[in-house]
Amino acid sequence: MRALQILAGPRARARLAAEGLRPAQVRVIPAAAGGPKGLILNPLDQYVFGEWLPRSRQDVHLLGASIGSWRMATACLARSGAEAKVEFARMAHEYVHQHYDSDPGKAPSAALVSRVFGAKLSEIFAGREAELLSHPRLRLHIFTSRGRHLLARESRWRTPLGYGGAFAANLLSRRAMGGWLERVVFSDPRAPLPMPLQDYRSRQVALNALNLQPALLASCSIPFWLKAVHDIAGAPAGAYWDGGITDYHLHLDYAAMAGDGLVLYPHFQREVIPGWLDKGLKQRHRPSRFLDNVVLLAPNPDWIKTLPNAKLPDRADFQHFGSDLAARVAAWQRAIAESQRLRDEFAAACEQGSIEALPL
Repeated sequence: MRALQILAGPRARARLAAEGLRPAQVRVIPAAAGGPKGLILNPLDQYVFGEWLPRSRQDVHLLGASIGSWRMATACLARSGAEAKVEFARMAHEYVHQHYDSDPGKAPSAALVSRVFGAKLSEIFAGREAELLSHPRLRLHIFTSRGRHLLARESRWRTPLGYGGAFAANLLSRRAMGGWLERVVFSDPRAPLPMPLQDYRSRQVALNALNLQPALLASCSIPFWLKAVHDIAGAPAGAYWDGGITDYHLHLDYAAMAGDGLVLYPHFQREVIPGWLDKGLKQRHRPSRFLDNVVLLAPNPDWIKTLPNAKLPDRADFQHFGSDLAARVAAWQRAIAESQRLRDEFAAACEQGSIEALPL
């Protein structure tokens, strides 16, 4: 049984069959929201950014929401294979060992989680902003969700009412949700996103040393679990939340990119769901023409059943393991160790002159 599935849109599938997959073909790497599920990609990240991608020379755009933004920011800290291994191993360690003290039987407050998590991001990235934003090849784009109207500010009554409105609007149409939440992308000022953002209400803001950490924290700030980040430097005033709300799996119009570059998408599932509120709307889980040039790497569902608790690590594990931090850490670390197979099978596939990918 293989651990890795390689899926591709029509244009990408034809190219893989004719040429195989080479690092010089890749122009964009997205990284989805999804919390602990993203840990399963850690060995693959180490290989892609530490060994495989450095065999090429072109600029590559890294797009991240929530944990995906942390993964992609981590990639920008590395300048060698050894550094990539160290940085991604550190990220996995810090994510796996996160713990928030609270009274017995009570969930930690959003304020506590924001404070502890923000301090951890500061510990990793503070003083390294210039290093991250000067990577010679990688161009970082951090996706956030900015509240509008009731959601323009966070409060005890405005936030639940506002998200109720966003939920109802999203049922009507994804575009309608733009009345409540807009996509704000904090982008490397050296290069704009290579694809249009006309599918949803959007704006771009230049990343700099002042707004890098607040943008990262905002991109990871799940409503009600963490506090919103307000009034980020250089960006429109307002409350900023998790980028996964508007762009859960970054289902963007990659097919509209100029040129013949491919999108390499290491993902934890085969579906590319547009927004977090679309999780229950199965009709929005289908692939679209946007993904015609996407190569998606996903774990085999049968292989996932061999992992601890027969599933990927996920946010429910915080409740499942409760105060037993050691048990949760052990389960997540074993899942990461097992996912070395994803790395090995991807490396082997890239040595082939032709790849028969599954339809996306």
